[in-house]
Amino acid sequence: MGARWLRLLRRAAEAAGPTCVKLGQWASTRRDLFSEAFCDEFSKLHVEVSPHPWGHTDELLRKAFGEEWMGILQFPSREPVGSGCVAQVYKAYADLAAIGGSRAEQLEPRSELRSAFQAWEVAKPLLMSGELILPLLVLVQVLHPGLVHQVQMDLFFMKMGSRIIGLLPGFKWLSLTEIVEEFEKLMMQQIDLRYEARNLERFRQNFLDVDFVKFPTPLWPLVTADVLVETFEESEPISHYLHVEIGTELRQRLARMGMDMLLKMIFVDNFVHADLHPGNILVQGTAWPGSARPEQAVVPELSDTVVLGVQPSLQQLRLVLLDAGIVAELQSADLQNFRAVFTAVVLGQGERVAELILHHARANQCQDIERFKADMAELVTKARGNTIALGKLQVGNLLSSVFKLLMTHKVKLESNFASIIFAIMVLEGLGRSLDPELDILEAAKPLLMKTAVSALK
Repeated sequence: MGARWLRLLRRAAEAAGPTCVKLGQWASTRRDLFSEAFCDEFSKLHVEVSPHPWGHTDELLRKAFGEEWMGILQFPSREPVGSGCVAQVYKAYADLAAIGGSRAEQLEPRSELRSAFQAWEVAKPLLMSGELILPLLVLVQVLHPGLVHQVQMDLFFMKMGSRIIGLLPGFKWLSLTEIVEEFEKLMMQQIDLRYEARNLERFRQNFLDVDFVKFPTPLWPLVTADVLVETFEESEPISHYLHVEIGTELRQRLARMGMDMLLKMIFVDNFVHADLHPGNILVQGTAWPGSARPEQAVVPELSDTVVLGVQPSLQQLRLVLLDAGIVAELQSADLQNFRAVFTAVVLGQGERVAELILHHARANQCQDIERFKADMAELVTKARGNTIALGKLQVGNLLSSVFKLLMTHKVKLESNFASIIFAIMVLEGLGRSLDPELDILEAAKPLLMKTAVSALK
């Protein structure tokens, strides 16, 4: 009956609109607040919604880029390639030359676009007639109609409801009003596509010297609150590589790349992609393994328009990360505390873990602190005792058990702290599906060594 009730609740959230869907997605990451069954059920809330009509897309494009937007973007089809609860996505060709002036100059230095500009220079003398579009293949995200107003109304009612429910004794420790305020901040960022574009830019800067991780490039002259144009990255979902017929060596490489990427986000950059489900992780570069394939220029015909397409070499194996609208970033003191917690977990210091978490908790109604410490020590010791070697310790499973213990003792984490822990759990689970021998501890060792001494004091 409990499972059936949760399933009905999830379907009700899907039917209630984008705010409730996003709330369910966010709540599924807060395993320190909600039961495992609830989080597992609501983690399924990655839904496709009915697309809005082309007329709304046309209206937003006119609002964003003027009446002559068709001189900048050429859509091979008016059918979207995807429609989520916040926005829908189209493939299009962007004519960078039509942007004109200083706005086009902002794009030219970007490495992903240089080949397109070079192709433009090569093709210009050859194509003397007709309209020439610089053929950069892009994705165009467009917000659904009425979304902002609907979200504002939903958040207003959520705030009112949280204040009423917060008066009940059993719910007081959850601090529902604060939870709604946290969610409001996240939701308002989700409905302003400029925020996602800024996140993409920051991720790209952070990984500038890392050749195995890639993010789409937002085309800033073509970014508004309602419309986001970014480069299209030809790739495959990482879930395609979970099948047994994929070579072991390739799967192991992908698992290590994913773990190195996450550890860099957490311990080096302190800027973490907080929505790392498999649908947002793509693999690029395995189409022609072991053979050179130079860049080729292709000139297909699109209606009356000549479109020059550049197919880049896919030699470099890369992870491509999408949907950077949700990120987690810790304050300096919180980051130091997180490192100390992580180090204490892997060293088996359960009581130390409990002390650090209590120190960091935003709110708690822990009735027996000594019992909480003892339970945490027992949990960590048991997890380590059941493993043959340290490398076999599944940190994700251990952290999941830690979340259960937090809920039992009514200890609530700061939201970004919880988001980072959840990101570790999700990505380690995906990594172990690719490589059962994945050792997050070995991968984290160089980074943890720098803080181990201070964490043990």
